[in-house]
Amino acid sequence: MAESNQYTSTKVEPKDFTSGWLIALLIAGTGLTLPILYLGSEVALGIGLKDALWAFGISTTVLTVMCLATTRIGNRSRLSTYMILHFSFGKQGAKIMNTIFGITLLGWFSVALELLAVAVADTAFATFSVVLPQWIIILVMGALITATTFRGIRSLERLANMAVPVLMLFLIYVIYISFDQGMSFQEVLDFVPENPSMTLFEATSILVGSSILFPVLMADFSRFIYNDKQSMIAVLGITIGFPIALILSAIPSIQTGEVDIIKVMQEFGLVLPAFALLLVSTWVGNACNLYSTALTFSTVKTGWSFQKMTLISSVFGILFALLGFSNYLFDFLSFLGVLAPSISSIYIIHFYWVKKQHYMLSEIAEWEPKALISWVISSGVTVFTYLEIFQLTHAYFIDSFLLGGLIYTLLQWKELRKGEI
Repeated sequence: MAESNQYTSTKVEPKDFTSGWLIALLIAGTGLTLPILYLGSEVALGIGLKDALWAFGISTTVLTVMCLATTRIGNRSRLSTYMILHFSFGKQGAKIMNTIFGITLLGWFSVALELLAVAVADTAFATFSVVLPQWIIILVMGALITATTFRGIRSLERLANMAVPVLMLFLIYVIYISFDQGMSFQEVLDFVPENPSMTLFEATSILVGSSILFPVLMADFSRFIYNDKQSMIAVLGITIGFPIALILSAIPSIQTGEVDIIKVMQEFGLVLPAFALLLVSTWVGNACNLYSTALTFSTVKTGWSFQKMTLISSVFGILFALLGFSNYLFDFLSFLGVLAPSISSIYIIHFYWVKKQHYMLSEIAEWEPKALISWVISSGVTVFTYLEIFQLTHAYFIDSFLLGGLIYTLLQWKELRKGEI
């Protein structure tokens, strides 16, 4: 199938395979974007650096373990996440799942676009004393990100390859000069806020929620990678890139007391270089969000091209940004931890043990009731643990993952036993 539709419903052809290291850089680039840097700062200022490091480590471990399973599914099937969900949930059930993912990705797109507009406005005012309306910035940047996404994963790779290493080195330099101009390392390490705004558990939950779609969506990236070994390398984008991004944003924020990364850089006289690099990295990350959004909705509205779906998704994302969707960011991220993990566990079990790692496009059913029932029950129970009406593991995102897998295994028990005979 032509590159123009990004293999929305077919297997990726060998001519478009790429390196796991390049995909790892692309994934790491999504961590070095304004929403994730913002979260690193918020968590560190909210609970102190020592607890923040625990939250960074626990959340990264959870995401890595889940990604290791799902990235191999994408690599071996060569299909997008949204086509894989057709096998485990059926054609109609997958539309429900993909609609949820599409709305979620659109929410991330709008949040990143809104935060980028704030950064542009702050930079213009701090550097040139020029007041730029945020709505104009949202429209212009939204159009530019959309144009980049039209070109597909190859253009995103090229942007990430240039921006991510440079931004990483720049943020390390910021840490270096911050210790010369501000608090010592020990003071930063010992920092505890007078009035903590969140608990360690809440911080971990928010961080898991911020990237919980990565395990589900890893197939979108790993399907392009040469082989299994290379696809495992791609997971390093989460394992290494995610905590580094959080730490690099946390330390300067503790020293300055600022969450806004541009205001942090203003303290060190580095507004313009910081802005230039953050602009590119957030551009890459948000193009990835829009890319995945278009792929998702392409399986719901199958008659539309990738470009048409990208354009329409972009219009809605820009509208959400104009309406101030970022005000609901933390609630949004927390609720993702209820709905998304069980979907991962269900399609992991379906691929490895029900289908024995072999998908045929001709074998997709209209409905897969067992998967849908498992997801509905696990999500329903997890809502109660999320609201703390009762507790299971004391981590609702783990509740969702384990319950989804357990219920699905029980419902598929005869099928699984049949495979052993």
